Amino acid sequence: MKSRPPRSAIVIGSGISGAAAAYFLARRGVDVEVLEAAAPAAAATGAADGAVSVASKRPGPMMEAALRGIRLYRELAGEGLFADLFKLRSTFIVASSEQEAQVLHAHADALASTGVHIERLSRAETARRFPVLSPNTEMAVEVHGEGHAIGYRIVHRLLTAGGMTVRRDEPVRRLLVSGGRAEGVETSRGILKADAVILAAGSGSAHLLGLRDTFAPRKGQLLVTERAPQLNAAMPGAIMSGRYLLSKGSQKTADAGKPARGIGLVIDPLTTGQFLIGGTREDTDNHRTNDLDAVSRILADAVALVPGLAEVRLLRSFAGVRTAVVDGLPLIGRLPGLENAYVTTGFEGDGICLGPVAAKAVVELACDEEPSIDLAPFDPSRFAGIEVAA
Repeated sequence: MKSRPPRSAIVIGSGISGAAAAYFLARRGVDVEVLEAAAPAAAATGAADGAVSVASKRPGPMMEAALRGIRLYRELAGEGLFADLFKLRSTFIVASSEQEAQVLHAHADALASTGVHIERLSRAETARRFPVLSPNTEMAVEVHGEGHAIGYRIVHRLLTAGGMTVRRDEPVRRLLVSGGRAEGVETSRGILKADAVILAAGSGSAHLLGLRDTFAPRKGQLLVTERAPQLNAAMPGAIMSGRYLLSKGSQKTADAGKPARGIGLVIDPLTTGQFLIGGTREDTDNHRTNDLDAVSRILADAVALVPGLAEVRLLRSFAGVRTAVVDGLPLIGRLPGLENAYVTTGFEGDGICLGPVAAKAVVELACDEEPSIDLAPFDPSRFAGIEVAA
């Protein structure tokens, strides 16, 4: 067992998890090389909604990890690292029908049972606290102590604070393995050696692990509005439609030949005075386009919930693809059979919240420290088919 941090490390991927791993390694005095197939935050991190939230979680390991993730953001903000990047705010889960209200009451019970600070708001209380909501709103649940962070800004801060220069456009072809250890990697430009390797490459991790059928792409379409300062200021937190709770894993194929799609609704008032509105969950890796049907449905749902948005112009729409794991849990931990190689990937839509805390836990593991979160549920060895491309 190691008694001190490795002297050198290679981090594969510079999304939020890779950037955080590099930062926490550098903070321990480790010499870090960050390898990136494209550019920092170029994939899921750069197209995320920015939620640092436990509101949609159900009791279990993901909720516990999300609570730890929120706590880490607060700690790093308190230290000054994220002071100007992390916006602390509540999430209001809103029910617009009796059916949604029933689901929301049960969900609120589940959140409260794990110690999450929630507050149930009746129709009248919701109207008083959140007057810009539709009068058709049945009730709301306020989830306290959550936050928002823009992924690419967090990545830039972590890399800058750690003093790292990312080796862009340098995809990793394989890990160099010998005697139960990863000696380094082979990239498109040659061979690099290090004492430890951390794989945080999202969907790019699949070929290195031999797990192509274990990862699944999840496309999400998001919208950004113009600035509307008065309406923005009238919103005491982010809005999550009760339908969002039902959209996870509920993708359905409406037409032959089209990917399965689920639509939920989140409206986040940004510090710029704009609104970030999302989104979809689609079983496809086509991140290059938005489609009129999805954008129209998201906008219609948003205006139905916040009528004032009808007077706000849409500035742009964009899409991203998140990497999901087939059993719904990310891969976080030591790679089977390798003493000094680790992985942190597969967060789907939870990467902004979970990426930093997962990376911190993996770095702690690599440095022979007690991980910040329980890694047992996320152990990569649960997939017997892992075969590192050596």
